[in-house]
Amino acid sequence: MNLEGIKAAATSIRSLSMDQVQSANSGHPGLPMGCAELGALLYGDVLKHNPKEPKWLDRDRFVLSAGHGSAFIYSLLHLSGYKLPLDELKRFRQMGSLTPGHPELNHTEGVETTTGPLGAGFSNAVGMAIAETFLADKFNTKDAAVIDHYTYSLSGDGCMMEGLTSESASLAGHLGLGKLIVFYDSNKITIEGSTELAFTENVKMRFQAYNWQTLEGDMHNPQDIQNLINKAKEETAKPTLIILNSIIGKGSPNKEGTAGIHGAPLGDDEIALARKNLGIPVDESFYIHPEAVSFFNDKKEQAVIDFKKWSELFRIWSKNNPDLRKEWDLFFADAIDLSNVEWPEFKEGDSAATRKISGAAIKAITVAVPNLIGGSADLAPSNNTAMDFGDYGPSKRGGRTLHFGVREHAMGGIANGITTHGGLRTFCATFMVFADYMRPTIRLAALMNLPTIFILTHDSVFVGEDGPTHQPVEHLASLRIIPGLTVLRPADAEETVESWKMAVENTTGPTVLALTRQNLSVFSKSDSKWKETIRKGAYVASDSGGTPDVVVVATGSEVNLALDAAMASDKNVRVVSMVSRETFQKQDSDFRTSLIPSGVKTVVVEAGVRSGWEGIATSAEDILSIDTFGISAPAKEIKKHFGLTIENLIRIIG
Repeated sequence: MNLEGIKAAATSIRSLSMDQVQSANSGHPGLPMGCAELGALLYGDVLKHNPKEPKWLDRDRFVLSAGHGSAFIYSLLHLSGYKLPLDELKRFRQMGSLTPGHPELNHTEGVETTTGPLGAGFSNAVGMAIAETFLADKFNTKDAAVIDHYTYSLSGDGCMMEGLTSESASLAGHLGLGKLIVFYDSNKITIEGSTELAFTENVKMRFQAYNWQTLEGDMHNPQDIQNLINKAKEETAKPTLIILNSIIGKGSPNKEGTAGIHGAPLGDDEIALARKNLGIPVDESFYIHPEAVSFFNDKKEQAVIDFKKWSELFRIWSKNNPDLRKEWDLFFADAIDLSNVEWPEFKEGDSAATRKISGAAIKAITVAVPNLIGGSADLAPSNNTAMDFGDYGPSKRGGRTLHFGVREHAMGGIANGITTHGGLRTFCATFMVFADYMRPTIRLAALMNLPTIFILTHDSVFVGEDGPTHQPVEHLASLRIIPGLTVLRPADAEETVESWKMAVENTTGPTVLALTRQNLSVFSKSDSKWKETIRKGAYVASDSGGTPDVVVVATGSEVNLALDAAMASDKNVRVVSMVSRETFQKQDSDFRTSLIPSGVKTVVVEAGVRSGWEGIATSAEDILSIDTFGISAPAKEIKKHFGLTIENLIRIIG
């Protein structure tokens, strides 16, 4: 171990971090200064990574779950040789810089996932570790381990308080993810002050109960940290939590160990004192110790050697295992090939719940697409998400059905982590009403442009007797307003199959599939090219020709209602099935008016709140919606109670 090099690197991390925050007059210097030795050891010695090949598939992953300490990872990425010039550190938190306030995936080279909401990175790390085990089981042979890397994460006291961390840690322990190593920066300081104010639990005992190996040491002793990492790697049946006792803001004479350095610049006077304390020239900002440069240069040389060794191993493995190599290329392709999927087929009049059809679609996809994995939050029989390829678990890493348990928030974060790892596409499922439990991770999927698929069944008050606690009314509206999230609410079995195709084809963002508990009938579609048109968000489901007197826009289960009302009405009624409102609204005006002509009365019907439909319906009175919570009763009675009847819709049509 090059202790002098690590010491110089740690000094440089402290210098760069405090100056980034000072120059921006915004940020969090406490964690980067407190964890400097850990960062120097990880990026300068421990991590298997190559800045010249940042997407190396067998690299170790490092996740900064405590994303507010972003100056920490930016300092390390710059020192390590990633494409992050010093000038970008000087533009910390500024418009258009590569150093935003919290790390962002696909924005800064070397950042593995977007973090900031505490605990989210922890859950992503669990997903990455799951992905590593699955891919290793799939592709490694007795002669070559082409997938063999670790997932590391740095979490703070705030991460440890979040329920998301507890959910994720519980599942990780159950799954025995032995190549997951989490460092806990235990500095006992949060924004409000000492953790004595609100957080006095024994974290070590909690994680032991989760079936984790727990180790403890000194954050500021590199040799101690290295020894703990070695012990972590010796334990292959459990993930490891390494508790590192630290001093927040270490190096700042007057602010270290206090809440004042958690999330605020040191100030010019304290910066000067800190530089003097650290042996840095007082008038030199963004100082990098010469020994640190040599230290990281040595690591860069070794990284090139390590990558060449792996590349040669991969070349020989590919030659000896041509069939596996073909599958490898399929797994790591930019898009999924659906041409060989034998989709379920239906005829007019067939009746089934869209959740059930979704299950049939999943089974069809997974036969032809071997890298689609996923599961449910203990609702697989209801969500219809089980696959015919076994259950993923400690003794079967190749199982494709994931059992997340009743852990919706963790489920979303873990699914995102599997996706960010690469090589796999993921779906996860629960009842729509419980989307609230994983909304933050759905939002992060959209923010990262991840193609995670979220299956949300039991999508309306027609859940019935379960009552308002289980009946979503505002959820469709709340999901539709998330930028970059595509919400698909199919109206019958045929639309459900097409929605699944659209979800898998969508590689630029997440998709929600909103699915029914109750049966819906397959209906005849006026648009002969509806399978193409639906990709624009809507199509004409029923039309009697010419300019309609009234257009009824409906989604999901309410399309059947709209069709029945149109048939019973004495008006010339066009029914538009709008599978994705936000997709439709992105289309050009010519397409939109071809479906909904200008000046024609437009009625909307959906079993949810009216919010968002005002821009499509002619007036508020032309929206048949539910703007209260639901009620516990049989579905038929609920339909009458909320006026979701043919008679009431005809009255609105006029």
